[in-house]
Amino acid sequence: MFGMRKKSGDPELDAAVRELAGADTVAFGGVGFAGTLLPVTEAYRRVGEAFAQRPRQAREQVDWLLRHGSPAGRAYAATLLEEVDPAAARDAWAALRGIDDEFTTFTGCTMGSTTLGGYAADRLAGQHTDDDTR
Repeated sequence: MFGMRKKSGDPELDAAVRELAGADTVAFGGVGFAGTLLPVTEAYRRVGEAFAQRPRQAREQVDWLLRHGSPAGRAYAATLLEEVDPAAARDAWAALRGIDDEFTTFTGCTMGSTTLGGYAADRLAGQHTDDDTR
């Protein structure tokens, strides 16, 4: 499903990208009453940190994730681009608008579901809060 991916040379980055590639949930903070961080949220943060340490390798992995990731993985990839290349993020969100594949979302204790296209349209419209991404 995910295609061949060139490894980055950073085992932690590679593991994080693998986690995101198969993600079925988007959550940027803790979930549930206990505020537990999901493994996919930790992976998202690891890839974000990699942009400071290995920007070229991180960007290559995020670009791969945009093309080959699950719907949630692609949403994470476009969100990661918002910090480092806003124009590329807008292009990514625009390209994702027509995709009707669904994934689960969490904001704190609230679980929901959306389509990738609907999520992309909301991001393009600026309908997200800071706690949506960090």
